[in-house]
Amino acid sequence: MPFATPEQPPRQNRPPVRDPESPRRVTLLELFFDLVYVVALTLISRGLVVNVSWEHALQALLMLMAIWWTWAITTLVTDMYDPQRPEIKLLIAAVMFGALLMTTAIPEAFDGRGLVFAGTYVAIHLGRGLFLMPAVRRHPETQRRAARIFIWFAVSAVPWIAGGLVHGGAREALWALALAIDYLGFRLAYPVPGLGMVPEAQRNVTAEHLSERYQQFFIIALGDAILTIGTMFSLGHSEAENIGAFTVAFVSTLLLWRIYVHKSGELLPHAISSSKRPGRFLLTAPYTHLLIVAGVVTSAAGFELVLNEPTGRTPPAWAAVILGGPALFLVGRAFFEYEVFSRVSLSRPGGLLALLTIAPAVLFLPPLFAAAGAMLVLAGVAVADYRRSRGRPPEEPSPPH
Repeated sequence: MPFATPEQPPRQNRPPVRDPESPRRVTLLELFFDLVYVVALTLISRGLVVNVSWEHALQALLMLMAIWWTWAITTLVTDMYDPQRPEIKLLIAAVMFGALLMTTAIPEAFDGRGLVFAGTYVAIHLGRGLFLMPAVRRHPETQRRAARIFIWFAVSAVPWIAGGLVHGGAREALWALALAIDYLGFRLAYPVPGLGMVPEAQRNVTAEHLSERYQQFFIIALGDAILTIGTMFSLGHSEAENIGAFTVAFVSTLLLWRIYVHKSGELLPHAISSSKRPGRFLLTAPYTHLLIVAGVVTSAAGFELVLNEPTGRTPPAWAAVILGGPALFLVGRAFFEYEVFSRVSLSRPGGLLALLTIAPAVLFLPPLFAAAGAMLVLAGVAVADYRRSRGRPPEEPSPPH
């Protein structure tokens, strides 16, 4: 075994930052960490259908944005720091504990457990900073990066905690403000007076790791849809209605997967690695995939509505959920495609226009027919994607510079 030299200190004495030459495949601990979010997404989609209204939709969106941000920031931590180091493993386990505690509070986050939800969110992000800053003290630039991020989360902690102490619309407004601070801080690279912003040299990402993580979370979101389909099937309606609703929901889920992976999803690692500014994906991927995941979660809520009551007229709020899920997904997918190819296929806006066109008609039809209409729109998008690429050489990624 070679002796360590001053230029190459022993592994245990080095800061837990990533070795540029080390493999960056996703670890089993990261996959284990993701299990929490299967439960979180399921509770959010189920909560959306308990009392379908604009207020509940806003609350579901705020909870999804908070849960998503704990996952997205943790993913960046495991991209920048070595997840094989014991201290980083401990950090991931601690965040997993906090995320699970947040998840348990989701059903009553806007009632009696708001402080638990907000306090845990704040503890996750501030605790991570307090842990990392001394851990990387031998890397001044890395330590300053951790300090900048910590300061921004400390600012947003004020409306988070204040929101947990009040009720009604005030809680929603304060939490929306807190999330705006968190999301804006990331987009601006966490500028802090006296410390500046995170330098672009520190925003490099690894194509293999980052793309795998976002693909995996998308599969988790589809898992929510599959769980809904499996648990809500056969609730006392006729066998034909049950099988019809089951089939529409399953085929729609399959189409969501197909539209996501077609070209852009497959080529994301290559697009990141070939970009002149790979750090740009770091600043856009969280927002793009939030829209995609929100679309899948809303679609899962729509599946539950249809499986629960496939017949009768479709209320306007139900139509908004059933058609709004695929619409959100297509918006996010359009941005995702632009990230990879610097263009948007006509099938994306075409699908949105089709959903908007059928919206008035579904109000006079049963929920099963409304879901079938959304399924046919998704099928049209998938077919258009296939026809566009059939017989043509593989298209090279061309991310915007």
